Amino acid sequence: MSTTADTATAILPFHLEISDDELTELRRRITATRWPSTELVADRSQGVQLSPLQKLARFWVTDYDWRKAEARLNALPQFTTEIDGVDIHFIHVKSSHENALPLIMTHGWPGSVIELLDSVGPLTDPTAHGGSAEDAFHLVLPSIPGYGFSGEPKELGWDPARVAQAWAELMQRLGYTRYVAQGGDVGASITDAMGRQGPEGLIGIHTNLLVTGLAGGDHPSDSEEEKAAIAALANFRATGFGYFLEQATRPETIGYALLDSPVALAAWMLDHDTDSYYKIAGAFVDEKPTGNLTRDNILDNITTYWLTGTGASAARSYWESGQAQGAGQAPPGVTIPVGFTTFPDEIFRAPRSWVEQSYPSLVYFNKADKGGHFAAWEEPEVFATEIRATFRSVR
Repeated sequence: MSTTADTATAILPFHLEISDDELTELRRRITATRWPSTELVADRSQGVQLSPLQKLARFWVTDYDWRKAEARLNALPQFTTEIDGVDIHFIHVKSSHENALPLIMTHGWPGSVIELLDSVGPLTDPTAHGGSAEDAFHLVLPSIPGYGFSGEPKELGWDPARVAQAWAELMQRLGYTRYVAQGGDVGASITDAMGRQGPEGLIGIHTNLLVTGLAGGDHPSDSEEEKAAIAALANFRATGFGYFLEQATRPETIGYALLDSPVALAAWMLDHDTDSYYKIAGAFVDEKPTGNLTRDNILDNITTYWLTGTGASAARSYWESGQAQGAGQAPPGVTIPVGFTTFPDEIFRAPRSWVEQSYPSLVYFNKADKGGHFAAWEEPEVFATEIRATFRSVR
């Protein structure tokens, strides 16, 4: 006999199965796209360029196979569980190595669990990827509420702090009494919030985007490295902040296009930081992927947003973050061990002085040799090496 409480906290298997009709409709909508004229500049300063987007659309219709992505996801243990009224989807891969450390890792925007899949092997089975068994992790990859295969929040308040609380509940529900957390982009905000909340069992965090730097504020500015970071942030706000501002203030407005046109969705998701844009555009224009940013992987992620209809609900997460920041409540400090990796092609390269200012409990800092904003996706082996190095001291 099961009780209502048992049902509410149940962890259920998840199997993905998209109908042929949905895929046919996707291709029909791509084919029916009304295209604008070519931009009047030779770079991305007017937005996503026509040539790479048309080549993406052509590949999407003629060569792309969603069934491969579907099979790849279904080959991993996937589950759902209801937390705070929202169905949370997550991948849960247990390592075969003894004493593996549980790790909850959070994706960002415009990403999804798709961007983290290539890091599953290196993190759960390090001996097969040049690491040692002592560096193994049990891996939990949840979809943020409103993203991908998780449910949409039906009420206000799902800011990073609330998601962080849900992740603590998820890890407790999975039976993990000692674990670590990692995140980039939106996932970095959630992981930062987890570190500040300090839930029982969380013993360390790692991020690869300094959200306290991205939010502005007073940071050291004397060294050349610090001046370069300030200049990079100023450039981002002047030339690449459009998606951020729209989603933080008017997510519903852009949501109509994201739910109605797959090409509009693709363009919106490509219009992120300059480095990622040119890497993704190059995969389609020159057919030269950067790391694992291949045409298929890129479209796996975009197609996930389309098939789940989560363009608008994911955008709302930025609005929620903006509302929370506007509340003006100073968050508590982080006292547990913190690791940080700055990747060379990130929106800005966070100086160690900035990271130490935000996280006095910093135990690991490194400048990676390669990788950008989508570090786990682009360079999964490098990314995994950074995660292993961060958490060795807390095992």
